[in-house]
Amino acid sequence: MKKAKKFRILAAGDLHGDSKLAEELAKKAEKEKVDLVILNGDITGIIETENIISPFTKRHEKVVFVPGNWDSTDTAAFLSKQYGIRNIDSYYVKYKNVGIFGASGKEIDEEETFKSLKKSFDKIKNLEKKIMVTHIHAAGTKSELSGFSGNEGIRKAVDKFQPDLLISGHIHELEGAEEKIGKTRVINVGRKGRIIEI
Repeated sequence: MKKAKKFRILAAGDLHGDSKLAEELAKKAEKEKVDLVILNGDITGIIETENIISPFTKRHEKVVFVPGNWDSTDTAAFLSKQYGIRNIDSYYVKYKNVGIFGASGKEIDEEETFKSLKKSFDKIKNLEKKIMVTHIHAAGTKSELSGFSGNEGIRKAVDKFQPDLLISGHIHELEGAEEKIGKTRVINVGRKGRIIEI
């Protein structure tokens, strides 16, 4: 029996407008022949906002994202429209047998974050693999070693839905931190990005 091909992603976040970094990540995505690029927030910033997405789209990479606390609603809408990429904040996408759903987690009302994630999860729950993407980290994870509390709504969603993977960021000092919550692999992917197979 032929083994199913793994779904390969490049996940990164906290670029903060660094176009040179975006170019490096796009080259990595192309070289590694990923199926999807996931950007988990704080894409733009005070350094630069141009040439952050175009390095990926000119290489014909598929890109989805959630905005971070540096990315305004208007900026997120602009990035979606200008580059034809999907904002999955309070939404979901399906690629083959993989469902990807997300929330920035930057809302004050953490119960609303949970409700938003649940609504999207319900649309993809029957798919073989599930990936949850947030900007803010879940409560009770290693990223809290920074002194910043995680989002209780995100933690509740992980506990209840047990996606295969949770990709988060926001806490630069804990880039690369990885752990398990039940069967969910939790990774703070950070600026350097991670190639992940699922």
